[in-house]
Amino acid sequence: MSGLPVRVTEVIEETPQIRTLRLVRDDGLPFQKRWEAGAHVDVTGPTGVLSQYSLCSAPDDPSALLIAVKRENGPRGGSVALHGVAVGDRLLIGKPRNLLGVAADADRHVLIAGGIGVTPLLAIAYELHSRNADFELHYFARGREEAAFVDFLEERAEFRDSVALHWGVPRAEQPEAFRSILPRVSTRTHVYTCGPDGFMAAVAEVFGPVVGADAVHIEHFEAADVDTSGDTAFEVELDTGESFEIPADQSILAVLEQNGIEVFKSCEEGICGSCVSGLLEGEADHRDNCLTASEKAAGEQIALCVSRAKTPKLLIELY
Repeated sequence: MSGLPVRVTEVIEETPQIRTLRLVRDDGLPFQKRWEAGAHVDVTGPTGVLSQYSLCSAPDDPSALLIAVKRENGPRGGSVALHGVAVGDRLLIGKPRNLLGVAADADRHVLIAGGIGVTPLLAIAYELHSRNADFELHYFARGREEAAFVDFLEERAEFRDSVALHWGVPRAEQPEAFRSILPRVSTRTHVYTCGPDGFMAAVAEVFGPVVGADAVHIEHFEAADVDTSGDTAFEVELDTGESFEIPADQSILAVLEQNGIEVFKSCEEGICGSCVSGLLEGEADHRDNCLTASEKAAGEQIALCVSRAKTPKLLIELY
């Protein structure tokens, strides 16, 4: 099992279902590189299960990393295992990867979080505050008792004056709450959102027509729900000249691995972006939640773990 060994130095029980872990390098050294706000890391817990978690601490603090873990009773059980770790326990983490970077050309930034989706947006808020950028963070949750980081956001955050907390807003009323923000945005504003899929879809529907679809940045925690009943076989050729038949019931990633081709991977659900590779010829059937709409439209990349082909053959360059 590869990764950087880290040690848990603090556990904060944010809610009965959410806890924050403070991680330091096991060798006592500071983390060497500044990571980009919005990044996530692979975390391998005590059961050996690998999961991805957004970094929610200040990107310019090399002393420690913070992750928030919501207990989810999923098939792999990674979050349940991390709810059992204690101060002094050791974990393995990967290098930070970023799919939700801060736009350099924005005149204003609007951050809209739903539930545990606040985690990557916290790091972005730290970053924007350090740049003296114009931003506001809106945090929606079912209730104060179910929200993480509330005391911090209300009392201790350097950027608390830029935070608006929204408790108990029903899903049907959330679009109206989003529309109340529109008078403060322009065509150069960028919007960042993370939370349940329906929540993020509503954010995109409200803000997309005003700021442009590419200016709405979405961070997914869940795999896309795709109907695979009509899948058929196709051919994949690597730029090295090797060709492989991809059966209807197997992914490109799985077939490459079966044939001894090493591909960097992590979630294998089309979320983390680690297996994204170059698409040189052919048209992809994109089924991931990591590439943006404009990246998919450009047709130059493909997520090997979930996406398939609309043409009989794809020519791929492994990154």
